[in-house]
Amino acid sequence: MIEITKADYEKVESKMQKSIDNLQENFNAIRAGRANPHVLDKITVDYYGAPSPINAVANIQVPEARMITITPWDPSPLKEIEKAIQSSDLGINPASDGKMIRLVFPMLTEDRRKELVKQVKTYGEEAKVVVRNVRREYIDKMRAANKKKELTDDSLKEYEEEVQKITDKFIKTVDDTCAKKEKELMEI
Repeated sequence: MIEITKADYEKVESKMQKSIDNLQENFNAIRAGRANPHVLDKITVDYYGAPSPINAVANIQVPEARMITITPWDPSPLKEIEKAIQSSDLGINPASDGKMIRLVFPMLTEDRRKELVKQVKTYGEEAKVVVRNVRREYIDKMRAANKKKELTDDSLKEYEEEVQKITDKFIKTVDDTCAKKEKELMEI
């Protein structure tokens, strides 16, 4: 017989937490009218033949609320960094003076805000799907054990209820995180 322990529930929570962490990373990459160096996290630049994140080849600073400066440690990849930013979905044209790149974030238009809110909702739904898939994966494992008579019906029912409670908690976290980001995006 299989004994369900606290560690079994912790595995479920750990996997679900990864979806929340990923959601937060996605939200950090959404620009909300304010300069946030995390918007550059997913942009890579070809640096001596290897794709490297911008923060690995340059110093990134936020001198003003709506400006980011990028100063490469070695000036050779400046043009590459510029091209990478232009080809990204950031929607900002970099201004270079030969030594540093400035990114000035314009105020978001109402349409752009609504577009970003839709993106937030999409990321939220994706996170919920991951959480539900984790729930299904673990419950299916226990149902298989139940069919093999390695787990009692009562233990299975108790496990399903507990995993559902954990799932509900993480779904609420996703909803709360999305609502907070939407509010942030709609602020002027």
